[in-house]
Amino acid sequence: MSSSAPTTFYADAVLFDMDGTLTDSIAAVEAAWGKVAQDIGQDPAYVIAATHGKRAVDNLAQFKPQIKSHEMDAEVQAFEESILFFADAFAKHGPGSATNSPVSSAAATPALTPSNSTPGSRTSSRASSFVGSIAQLAPSFRRPSFLHRVSSLLAMAPAIPEADAATFEDPIMEEQEGVSTDWRMTLEKQHQLLAWQVEAAAVDRSVRILPGVKRLMDSIPKGRYAVATSGAKTYAYGCMTRVGITPPEVTITADDKRLKAGKPAPDPFLLAASELGFDAGRCVVFEDSPSGIRAGVASGATVIAVCTSHERAKIADCGAHFIVDTLEQVRVVPEGNRLRFVVVPSAACA
Repeated sequence: MSSSAPTTFYADAVLFDMDGTLTDSIAAVEAAWGKVAQDIGQDPAYVIAATHGKRAVDNLAQFKPQIKSHEMDAEVQAFEESILFFADAFAKHGPGSATNSPVSSAAATPALTPSNSTPGSRTSSRASSFVGSIAQLAPSFRRPSFLHRVSSLLAMAPAIPEADAATFEDPIMEEQEGVSTDWRMTLEKQHQLLAWQVEAAAVDRSVRILPGVKRLMDSIPKGRYAVATSGAKTYAYGCMTRVGITPPEVTITADDKRLKAGKPAPDPFLLAASELGFDAGRCVVFEDSPSGIRAGVASGATVIAVCTSHERAKIADCGAHFIVDTLEQVRVVPEGNRLRFVVVPSAACA
């Protein structure tokens, strides 16, 4: 809507997307998909564009069709751990870190508590194609912690041969200045990290909370909002907790076995609304990606799109009822059994 005056309307509950809406981990996500692209010999730009806003399980099935169905849960978890490694590597191992310390079991990702999103079996008949982790995973996982396997690898592996020096290509990495070769060599020799892990540590890709998120979430009563994300549980919970967001009781993740399809299908939002006890048509969806916006529209919800990961022109035709630059332009005020929404145009927020 282009009106210069604030728009007010009422709804019952809020359904948030996560990355690009509440958090910004795009640099880490794109680095992880860039690594996948190089592993399979594809153009990173193409893979990154094709995967945004969609579930890792769907993306991996598309780009790595050799993964067997019984291996997919483990592959998704390993991929999402690689995202979190990219997010944490600079602070933990990079040139700006205090000790350039090796992977630690005292990690920032908490044990995952039971919720409505139930991951499947973590067993796999072959080693994952992703290597590296940053977190102590929950003991309820059936397979050994990814951290445990990588820690063992780092403890036993010989120093990386010179021929295997870091070669991960990253546009952000190439623009980074002042990262010394000596620092990389020291990290390789002392901690025996794999080449891509050394490169990951050279660039700050940490997860950040987006503008207006904390104020907006704090204004909504508990039980009136949920998160419905294309990320699986490892990534979703790890991402939110890193920026101080407590995952709400209703957090629908991509590995929830009740979902028949992910975004752009409306299933994640329909399930989230149902778990909250509200009709999706009486909910407001906050989204940033074209696939997520279309999913929200298909669910019957009022959709507020945020221009965080895409230019306005890229999401203007996806059907959103409102488009804002940041969540600072939205106010939510509880009024009895309803929530009053006020959407403030960009010019009024300036």
